[in-house]
Amino acid sequence: MELSKKACSIKSSSTLAISAKSAELKAAGKDMVTFGVGEPDFDTPPHIREAAKKAIDEGHTRYTAAAGTPALRQAVCDKLKEDNGLDYTPAQVIISNGAKHSLMNTFMTILNDGDEVIIPAPYWLSYAEMVKISGGVPVIVHTKKENRFMLTKEELESAYTAKTKAVILTSPSNPTGMVYTMEDLQMIADFAVAHDIFVISDEIYEKLIYDEGKKHISIASLGKEIYDRTIIINGVSKSYAMTGWRIGFAAVPLDIAKIMSSLQSHMTSNPNSIAQEATLAALKGPQDCVAEMCAEFKKRRDYIFEREEAIPMISALKPEGAFYLFVDVSGTYGKAYNGKIIQSAADFATVLLEEKFVAVVPCADFGMPDYIRLSYAASMEMIQKGMDRIEDLVKHLI
Repeated sequence: MELSKKACSIKSSSTLAISAKSAELKAAGKDMVTFGVGEPDFDTPPHIREAAKKAIDEGHTRYTAAAGTPALRQAVCDKLKEDNGLDYTPAQVIISNGAKHSLMNTFMTILNDGDEVIIPAPYWLSYAEMVKISGGVPVIVHTKKENRFMLTKEELESAYTAKTKAVILTSPSNPTGMVYTMEDLQMIADFAVAHDIFVISDEIYEKLIYDEGKKHISIASLGKEIYDRTIIINGVSKSYAMTGWRIGFAAVPLDIAKIMSSLQSHMTSNPNSIAQEATLAALKGPQDCVAEMCAEFKKRRDYIFEREEAIPMISALKPEGAFYLFVDVSGTYGKAYNGKIIQSAADFATVLLEEKFVAVVPCADFGMPDYIRLSYAASMEMIQKGMDRIEDLVKHLI
């Protein structure tokens, strides 16, 4: 019996594949270092955990409204006002089972078969697959390192067709860590308004920005015309170390919110009721935990970048946010380690995994086959050990 052609065409996640292989080697007794999945190594802050326990004891264990509890939707509105200068009503907010679910809801709500979505590369690998699942066509635009991997007006204009429905932004970026400036965003906003397309603004890493003078700006704040065309995606997984709690949200125009809520009601019903109460505590409670994690990530960012810069044949831009180092390894091509020749970033990652027991993510699925991604959401001890091994591998290439 033939299975779904659409489902069969979807690629599996290379980040999860790397994590699985790393776990397999670790189970076999290998001393593994993993720079793979982007997951904070911190525990969820105590006051958030306590809110979840209290929610269970108080009986918050039943269905909620499909789009989330009124209290949490209002808390998201308050957050958007305070952090981003944006005015939304609870009816415009959809709470979902993680930011990834919010993205999937978005694509299924706005796309018809054949609609095109402009995706700047490098990009988080799930974007393109989600677009395809939803019947859309991903249009990949390969940005340039000399432009900080930021979209240019010329690149946007070249990618635009009559079928273009949306463009995706991620700031700070996964995998580059780059942050869009006001000038970058204004150019994209003008483009979106001129062509009457949506901007899907993935802001999941907004609170993880490290350098003075750099700040997160939501493109929706640049005027009513772009506000009406912006779909904000966010959540609590990265900033509050709540990856397993699976709560994200979308803030959208009201007509989109109504469709998205209906769609979600049929697909998943409501997000987890207990996790919603925990998220309420995260948004409304003390924020010093976020600042503390951000400060620690900055220390790790500075260290891993300094170590990378001292290693020959590889290069990277210094990340401005998120917790990834995006490394060009094309300088190692044609070299070999223990007879294993490196011809691609995937080869480099394989040799590193098999010979040095260090797991990194090769970025062909991110639209950049000459790069690997290192997540520094790991302890400083683990980062040091991993960079020692990478340095040793590169120095012994022949």
